[in-house]
Amino acid sequence: MLTTSHDHAAPADGKTVAEGHFDDAQVQARPLSDWQGDRQLVYPHLMAGTLDPVTKAKAEKGDKTHAEYRAYYETGYETDVDRIEIDGDKVTFHRATGAVTGQYADGGHEVLTYDKGNRGVRYSFRKVDGDAAAPGYIRFGDHKIAPEKADHYHLYWGDDRTAVLAELANWPTYYPSRMDPAAVLAEMLAQ
Repeated sequence: MLTTSHDHAAPADGKTVAEGHFDDAQVQARPLSDWQGDRQLVYPHLMAGTLDPVTKAKAEKGDKTHAEYRAYYETGYETDVDRIEIDGDKVTFHRATGAVTGQYADGGHEVLTYDKGNRGVRYSFRKVDGDAAAPGYIRFGDHKIAPEKADHYHLYWGDDRTAVLAELANWPTYYPSRMDPAAVLAEMLAQ
């Protein structure tokens, strides 16, 4: 279950924003420039086994086995958009079959509350120009709630704004393209 939230309760002691504990008053609008740059999809690293230490570490602390976490991330990360470039207000989606670009404007943000009680903010942008095949809406989630450059992000997209907000099973994740697989692994293990 997913709900939008307008609760102003204070975050629990010792919990962090990155873990999804914050007060609504802390949430601020963010510009598209927070996600600027050339980013690579992490799904190929997962499928190559490079990220197995991440899913094994989660299994040691979590409520799933290594195989269950691996399957969870396979579903979450999967997409055919293997690279994203953001330059100004233009977002280019790269696939093996080619690239499409859209020009995007601020579409606001929503505070979400998840079943486990933690929360997140999705920052939305709507297409105002560009290739017809570029998605009508994009939404970023990156565990931040105020203007700050993203180290990695989860990107949701589609032409139905409501469906894009409701998506919880598939969250393609992107890291800077300059990072090699070992650097991506190191950063994931440090989180």
